[in-house]
Amino acid sequence: MGDSRPIGVFDSGLGGLTVAKEIFRLMPRERIIYLGDTARVPYGGKSEETIRRFGLQDARTLLDLDVKMLVVACNTVSSVAIDYLERHIKEVPVIGVVLPGARAAATRSAEKRVGVIGTAATVRSGAYAKAINSIDPGIKVYGKPCPLFVPLVEEGLIDSDITRLVVQHYLYEMVDLGIDSLILGCTHYPILMEVIQSTVGNRIQLVDSALWTAKEAQHIMRALGTEYPAAQEQQAPAKRAEQFTVEASEGFAASRFLVSDVTPNFESVAETLLGAGLPGIEKVSVEELEEKEA
Repeated sequence: MGDSRPIGVFDSGLGGLTVAKEIFRLMPRERIIYLGDTARVPYGGKSEETIRRFGLQDARTLLDLDVKMLVVACNTVSSVAIDYLERHIKEVPVIGVVLPGARAAATRSAEKRVGVIGTAATVRSGAYAKAINSIDPGIKVYGKPCPLFVPLVEEGLIDSDITRLVVQHYLYEMVDLGIDSLILGCTHYPILMEVIQSTVGNRIQLVDSALWTAKEAQHIMRALGTEYPAAQEQQAPAKRAEQFTVEASEGFAASRFLVSDVTPNFESVAETLLGAGLPGIEKVSVEELEEKEA
């Protein structure tokens, strides 16, 4: 029972590795093919037409590797181009990170006041607000760009005075607005979850889009019978606790990690986001990605 093909996951860079980590946690025997378009990152400053084109190139690159599902682990592509990808790709299910996170926040907000933090492009798109209001029009959604969070994560400044001051600078305004749920609308942000939670207090629930996207992928595969092995044969998923290690996931060692450029701090950033060193790195050129245009 089930489908042994891997899950395709792509992002403009390495942030989507936090989604991969949650997939390994929930479904330890699933394999992943991850594609990070590190040569053209970030996508957020590009036009919507370019974002759609890059997203489709990434998706088709993974389709050619025989994946059973596409997970768009990029908030920019999910915000701007998910409908476009769904129209052009019919072979496998396609899911993004916006709707799962929006659905989780909408169902958990008793006060109907939800905050969204992300890159400027994600917040500007209004995608989370649109998704939340399609579920419950009575919820007020407040967006806040937090552009310094990504470089802090990539510099490894996870638990530092600098990071705490930056988090306070961005989020005290959200606390004052009376939100009761806060969506971490960028795949880098779960790495800062502890300092964010300590800043906003326990009254505000943090909604990790990476976690809820992995749960959505599992739900869809179980409904289609493509989870491997069959759900009832799997061991219980590891809890979100310190003892979980990606290396303990059987699928991790058999997964593939593709990037379009290997940057100087690539390995350290990948290990920070995934919680493990990558078992191997494969290079795919921008020219190869652009061949998937048609």
